[in-house]
Amino acid sequence: MRLGLGCAPLAGLYAAVSDEEARATVDAAWDAGIRFFDVAPLYGEGRSEKRLGAALADRPRDEYALSTKVGRLVVDGAIVFDFSRDGVLRSLEESLERLGLDRVDVLLLHDPENHMEQALREALPAVRELRDQGVAGAIGAGMNFPEPLERIARDGVDCVLMAGRYTLLDRSGLGLLDACAELGVDVIAGGVLNSGILAGGTTFDYAPAPPELLARASAIFAECARRGVSPTAAALQFPLTHPAVKRVLVGAGSASELREDVEAFSARLDDQTVSAIAASGVATRKEKLSSR
Repeated sequence: MRLGLGCAPLAGLYAAVSDEEARATVDAAWDAGIRFFDVAPLYGEGRSEKRLGAALADRPRDEYALSTKVGRLVVDGAIVFDFSRDGVLRSLEESLERLGLDRVDVLLLHDPENHMEQALREALPAVRELRDQGVAGAIGAGMNFPEPLERIARDGVDCVLMAGRYTLLDRSGLGLLDACAELGVDVIAGGVLNSGILAGGTTFDYAPAPPELLARASAIFAECARRGVSPTAAALQFPLTHPAVKRVLVGAGSASELREDVEAFSARLDDQTVSAIAASGVATRKEKLSSR
């Protein structure tokens, strides 16, 4: 399955989640055929890694892939940026301890956009060392900003995780995707619901959505209704219309939410239908000018 579980909600990103609910969510993902799990020290100051590791402890290690991130450390219960070589090594060591593992399948630099020079000079060479040692599999970076992500992609990595920039509402990551297709760098698409607006909410990138975006989202919902298509299904499947995107992440904080997302992702929509729905949400030139 090309759907992966984004594990930030397991730590209570939007609402409190108990250990039992987190475990039930991971179990539901496994039962649905999901075998890719993405986590990070940032999520709940390590809580998500602990919960994910506990939930996967009895699963065959060679049957799933796990991604975590470096660049942030949990220090005295707080999160601090650290893209130094020592920081990267310490971060992965602590993640492995929380996860109960001796290796990860994907290791990503986490949000290095404001630390690019150090990330390129120290963090990337460090994760390459870890890959050479077999402690990490594929390496790359994850962030919301296409331009610095493309810079890292061109520096030589295996994959990137781009959040929120190739969705039914936001195509600003198209240039990055085209570059990755040319470079042979795999793309994992996250944030495909743009933090809620494409799920019927009113937030975009974790802030109140402006009227223009709400209007475009309404147009998408109307087109989905006209075609008898679930907006969630269209949102989850749209990124895969680009050949560089190999996997889509969905975050879920409960087993029932996870099952709904899997059902939406599994709905049979052809690329032409998804592209037509996406086109209904594209801003007109007049709207672009008025939003400046």
